[in-house]
Amino acid sequence: MPTFTHLDEQGRVRMVDVSDKPATAREAVAQGVITMQPETFDLISKEKIKKGNVLETARIAGIMAAKRTADLIPMCHPLPITHIKVDFSPQPDTHSIRIEGVVRVVGQTGVEMEALTAVSIAALTIYDMCKSYDRGMAISDICLLKKSGGKSGAFVRKSS
Repeated sequence: MPTFTHLDEQGRVRMVDVSDKPATAREAVAQGVITMQPETFDLISKEKIKKGNVLETARIAGIMAAKRTADLIPMCHPLPITHIKVDFSPQPDTHSIRIEGVVRVVGQTGVEMEALTAVSIAALTIYDMCKSYDRGMAISDICLLKKSGGKSGAFVRKSS
């Protein structure tokens, strides 16, 4: 098991020093799912939510959130992100929307937290815009699907 890199020899919290690490191309892909009542799903699909276009607003929120991850998560490095993409896959059979976030950087540390933050905030934005219609929406399955680059190499989540 790896040691905790965010703790020094005395057990104090610290930001990991990445000064000596080479900059490499890195990518992370994360997902999240928001499930809702069939009526809410239909309103979103038909762009009938009174607050506006839910998915485009959530896309903007996810992109903005990925860029601000270092402001939200302690010890997270601010990164010169080179690409962020947030996409939605409506799932009519389950009245859910799958959210996928892709983040890329050429840097000394990875972008897993940025991809996870993007999908989390996109899901929360959908909830916020639709809560007056459906307070029972559920956000689930937020996870890292894959990552590449860096010393630890590639990771691909195994299907369950």
